Amino acid sequence: MSSTAERTDVLVIGSGFGGAIAAYHLAAGGAKVTVLERGPWLKSDDFEHDYKLGSSYTRAFDFTVGDGMSVLGGNCVGGGSVVYFAAMPRAPRFVFDRHGSIGRRMWPGSVSRATLDPWYDRVEESLSVTRQTWEDVSYAGGLWAAACDRAGRTANPLAVAIDNTKCVNCNWMMAGCRFEAKQSLLVNYLPAALAHGAEIRPLHEVQYIARTSDGDYRVHYEVVDDEDYRVHVGSGAIEAKIVVVAAGAGATPVILQRSEDHLGTMPRAVGRYFSGNGERLNTAIIDEAKAAELLGLDRGDGLAYAANQIGKGPTVASWDRLDASLPEYSRYSLEQLYFPPGLGTILAQVPDAVGPTWFGPEKKEILKRWTSWLTIFTMIEDDNEGVFGPPPATGNAHRISQQMLGRGNLRYDPTANTLGAWDKSDAEVKEILEKDGLAKVMPWTNDLVGAYTVHPLSSVRMGDDPETSALDDTNELRGHPGIFVTDGSAVPGALTVNPAMTIAALAERAVPGIVRAAQARGVSVTYGAPAPGGSRSGRRNVLPLLPTLARS
Repeated sequence: MSSTAERTDVLVIGSGFGGAIAAYHLAAGGAKVTVLERGPWLKSDDFEHDYKLGSSYTRAFDFTVGDGMSVLGGNCVGGGSVVYFAAMPRAPRFVFDRHGSIGRRMWPGSVSRATLDPWYDRVEESLSVTRQTWEDVSYAGGLWAAACDRAGRTANPLAVAIDNTKCVNCNWMMAGCRFEAKQSLLVNYLPAALAHGAEIRPLHEVQYIARTSDGDYRVHYEVVDDEDYRVHVGSGAIEAKIVVVAAGAGATPVILQRSEDHLGTMPRAVGRYFSGNGERLNTAIIDEAKAAELLGLDRGDGLAYAANQIGKGPTVASWDRLDASLPEYSRYSLEQLYFPPGLGTILAQVPDAVGPTWFGPEKKEILKRWTSWLTIFTMIEDDNEGVFGPPPATGNAHRISQQMLGRGNLRYDPTANTLGAWDKSDAEVKEILEKDGLAKVMPWTNDLVGAYTVHPLSSVRMGDDPETSALDDTNELRGHPGIFVTDGSAVPGALTVNPAMTIAALAERAVPGIVRAAQARGVSVTYGAPAPGGSRSGRRNVLPLLPTLARS
């Protein structure tokens, strides 16, 4: 190492699920850990209940417009966990056997639902994940469940990371939970990492990784202005024995692409096989009289529904099509989802209208009926079509506005498989909600920003085949020992459900291998910390598995 450079044992890039989990365990094990996060550090009382430019809302998000796909993600300490809706289902068993676009199993042979379940258990323990009851379900969730039932489908309350004793049903969780009811990483892994000596540096945007003369790594960063993210106010570098890259599936591949000039050839799969988790949205305009007549709904105040803005985010999903016996690309989940005004209105189209209807007088008319809207979120099996072009000069995208908005280098051309899967799911939403005139349904437009995702995945994915995966089954970057990737980019493909639980479980699973690699590089660190809150049952369940996961 350089005698003058700043040093740490483990440098973690990003503080979302992949970064926070690694930071906590490595710091608790005795390593010196430094976390670089490109976004600001917002506390609970910073989260504002508005969507004005410059508020916590625009400060905490990163919206990157690509060619055919746009990505909405977190941009703050805690990453996506600060702005997610806390839905935490486990991935169905068939997901791990998917073949996708490569015609053979995408996932490593060592990873299946059975082998991941103990790590799912660790996450559930750490984030206090529970399945909601029907008493917890919002009006929107209840209407969706009643419509499914009437159409001969089933629906279930979601598993969530929410403390319902603190939740006030304000439905501002997408802008950060000021009541600390949502179990973001700000209330568990990150404070636990800090308690064990980890250092978190907000507004530090990593640009590239280089190698030192003795085989360690030097991570180069720019310091971002707190108000205008286009402005850099400083720069620096930190040397580390181990680097954990967890900047998100839209930024991690860009950092690695830019690092190729300094580290040498990257695996072919870096920046390829991006998946938007197969996501799509439909908006239904509910006929209030029909909701009362057909579904028998009554809020007790003379209204059947009229309440889209009341309650939580997603509370109910239909998993009828998550059947392993069905062909690939015909399996999907349908989930009731609340989106706030602005994001929840711009891309919605007018049912039964001709031509583009995401704007214009007809759209203005249906906006008057905002309280009668119901949004359904689809997650299909896509074909991993996304490819990242050459990286921009700095960051993951060309910043267009002071905060939030950028133009990225991602290209996404949906295949016939993906388009067909969206068509099938759209048809089912329509069949359920338009039955006997209950509602009128229309998919959100792709004309404005292409397809869109809030759950980007797979851009630096793990697998067994070096030609189609950038990481081995321990999350280590092929050809670059000591660099690990633990965020959503490591997930091999679309999951048909919300991915936070699986991203977190894979990060938990990766930690013992990272510890072993750090030990081999002379870092005094051990594995075996309890959950951030001190519970030890999850640790007891995974310790017997470690010999099969760690490298010899």
